[in-house]
Amino acid sequence: MLIEMVIKGLMVDPLTNLPIIILRDETNERVLPIWVGPVEANAIALQVENVSTPRPMTHDLLRHVMAELGGRLTRVIIHDLKESTFYAYLEVERDGERLLIDARPSDALALSLRTKVPIFVNVSVFEHARGADVAPQQVDQERLQRWLESLDPDDLGYTM
Repeated sequence: MLIEMVIKGLMVDPLTNLPIIILRDETNERVLPIWVGPVEANAIALQVENVSTPRPMTHDLLRHVMAELGGRLTRVIIHDLKESTFYAYLEVERDGERLLIDARPSDALALSLRTKVPIFVNVSVFEHARGADVAPQQVDQERLQRWLESLDPDDLGYTM
């Protein structure tokens, strides 16, 4: 089963100083933090802030290439979590056919912002995340959980 999520914010983890994308469902019952690299966070932040660049960024290029080849991104699916690594698919429709293309979640999320397509997370990812270390190794998991539970949307660096 897939749960629709939105990017609720992009912030820097105060415990590791690494960027985190915060996904939430529409009822605010589920929150999924995904740590990303600074370059990936920058690509997302540029889109969140509606900053246009003089030349296409990689995600803009991918969006244009897909369109020129007759494809259309229909949704992003974060489908698995293995050994602290999230896995995502780009669901692309072309000529009536549905293609699932493997992607890093950070790239998939950056592309979803540029194409305004929905983001889905497989319910099994939440189940795996509950018992797994989804944060970088240097994070105290108990302290992280308390911090995530206390998050208010106003605390988020970039909110959607």
